[in-house]
Amino acid sequence: MSSSTTLPGGTLTLAEDLTLTRMGYGAMQLAGPGVFGPPKDRDQALAVLRAAVDAGITHIDTSDYYGPYVVNDLIREALYPYPEELHLVTKVGARRDDTGAWLPALDPAELKAQVHDNLRRLGLEALDVVNLRVGTAEGTAQDPLTEQFSALAELREQGLIRHLGISNVRVEQLAEAQTVAPVVSVQNLYNLANREDDALVALCAEQDIAFAPFFPLGGFSPLQSATLTEVAGRLGASDQQVALAWLLQRSPNIVLIPGTSSVGHLRENIAAAGLVLPEAELAELDAIGG
Repeated sequence: MSSSTTLPGGTLTLAEDLTLTRMGYGAMQLAGPGVFGPPKDRDQALAVLRAAVDAGITHIDTSDYYGPYVVNDLIREALYPYPEELHLVTKVGARRDDTGAWLPALDPAELKAQVHDNLRRLGLEALDVVNLRVGTAEGTAQDPLTEQFSALAELREQGLIRHLGISNVRVEQLAEAQTVAPVVSVQNLYNLANREDDALVALCAEQDIAFAPFFPLGGFSPLQSATLTEVAGRLGASDQQVALAWLLQRSPNIVLIPGTSSVGHLRENIAAAGLVLPEAELAELDAIGG
C-alpha cells in the first residue's frame, strides 16, 4: 500500500496495476428512484461523473444491476474512452425484476453472464475489479461461496477480470474465497453507527485488502446523531463530511464510495477527505458505535 497527496485522502495501491484514490465515487444514485430506471436529470448525471474524474478520482463503483444497465450506460457515455488511471469496480450476484425488486443471481452461469453484460455495457475488454455480492438485502449470510467465486476466478484466468473482491460477507467467507483466488477488496455495510465489521476491517488491513464501506453515510436512512452534529459544528463541517473523514481515519485500508447525483455534494464529499479529526473528537465519534 502507498499514499499520495494528489487528491485529499491519498491513494491505496493493491496491485501493480491497481491504485485507487481512497476517496472514490459510488455511481448507484445516478439511476432513478429506488436505483431503478433512468435518472431524473441525465445531463446532471453525466456532469457528476465527469466532475469526479476531473477532480482526480480514479475509483468509480458501479454495477449492471443499477438501473438496471442505466448507470453503466451513463458511465460509458460520460467517460469513454476512459483515462488510463481510472478504475471501474463493479459487482455481480443480483438482478432486478420488472418492478425493481432486488433478486439474487448467484448461479455460476448467471454470474458469468453478468460479467459479460458489464464488459459490453462499459465498452471494456477486461474489468478492473469484480466484487461477488452474496448474502441478502437484510445482511450477510453463512452460505458457502466457493462455487460462485470459482466461476469468477475462471474469467480472471481468461483475462476478462483483472482482480476479484467480495461483498456483503463475513470473516469466514473471506477466508473461503482466498482458497480459490486472491481477494483485493471487501465491500460491506459499515459506517460510524454500524460497526459490526470492526474485526473484518482490521483483518483486511493486516492483509493489504481494501475495505470499501457501502452506505458510508447511512444509506437510505441517513446517519443521525446529536454527537455527530455537535462535532461537525465545532469543526465547521457538515455531518456527512465528518462521517466520511472518520472512516478515512478509522483504518488506512478503507476506501470510500459515497454516492450523489449532485456536483455540489460530490465536491463536499471530496473536501471531507482533507478534514483531519482531532483526537478528542475522534474519541467522541468512536463512542457512537460503542
